[in-house]
Amino acid sequence: MSSTDKEEFSKNLIEWYRQNKRDLPWRNSDDPYAIWVSEIMLQQTRVDTVIPYYHRFLDAFPTVFDLAAADQQQVLKLWEGLGYYSRGRNLHYAAKHVVEHYEGNIPEEYKQITSLKGIGPYTAAAILSIAFQKKYAVVDGNVIRVIARYFGIEDDVRSSRTKNEVQQLADSLIPETDPGDFNQAMMELGATVCKPQQPECSSCPLSVHCFAFNSAKTDLLPYKSKAKKVPHHQIAVGIIVNSDHELLIALRPEESMLGGLWEFPGGKKKKGETLTETVSRELNEELGVEVEVFEKFMDLKHAYSHFKITLYAYWCKIVQGNPEPKSSQEILWVKLNEIDQFPFPKANKTLITGLKQLDDQNLFGLVSK
Repeated sequence: MSSTDKEEFSKNLIEWYRQNKRDLPWRNSDDPYAIWVSEIMLQQTRVDTVIPYYHRFLDAFPTVFDLAAADQQQVLKLWEGLGYYSRGRNLHYAAKHVVEHYEGNIPEEYKQITSLKGIGPYTAAAILSIAFQKKYAVVDGNVIRVIARYFGIEDDVRSSRTKNEVQQLADSLIPETDPGDFNQAMMELGATVCKPQQPECSSCPLSVHCFAFNSAKTDLLPYKSKAKKVPHHQIAVGIIVNSDHELLIALRPEESMLGGLWEFPGGKKKKGETLTETVSRELNEELGVEVEVFEKFMDLKHAYSHFKITLYAYWCKIVQGNPEPKSSQEILWVKLNEIDQFPFPKANKTLITGLKQLDDQNLFGLVSK
């Protein structure tokens, strides 16, 4: 591809973007901090899901100094429901680092910004190009699809070799001027026109020279091998109520999955166990107590990025021992009307919604059993 062809590619793409881009809140800001927040939230998350979270987050923490000064529980409560909670923890940690080491200025150099927790090559390229007009090309699923179709890349896009090829092509196409608009245009084109199914090629500014369009292969490219089968786990948790009509909740370890969030204690069912045996074993391991397990309160299904679960919740009563946080950061007894102060994973939030629908007799009757 000649330099003239590359210039035409970027020129046509950027012109299309400026005329057709969606009106998204982070596109109305040149604040590197706000752009950083948006890029972290947008990782593996739909734009329409992110928008309300983005507004609430910046209302609560309008500057990096506000975020750095916040308590982690405040941050995770605002992140509640957005998923991939390590993003929120890492953003909070990195904000503290920026305030402490960079006087609150988001680093403009690649080596410095990638040293911040939670910022990898893609996010660094996005922030540096959009906020600082640095020439770093982003490559996400949308960009891979656009480039694979345009250049006719028929190899498996799950492979590292193919991803590297796409990155090299993106690096060769990004212009010296307006690299931020170029990156956003590539992602916008993939999200709104060069879609996985039924791409709108008649609206595409690149279709004239697109391999997939001209060879009628848009439904074949990009080629992606089948994903591995998603594992499924059965999780059993205990809902423990004391004589003061309080529920026992536990704070997950900081560096674990869903770290920094609260939960009803429990864990994964082992082979050969019944679900009630799982609850008894897990509560003994996690809290150091013996419990009597009563009837099941609820079961629900939930999907994470790499596995699925069915969560079973059982009413429990402590019959021996005093609960201690043996595998969690902290445990608390809380009133049901206070529980919304704490950030919980989505599956546990569903349990809480169910508990709120019970009357006092149903909720606390087992205490007297």
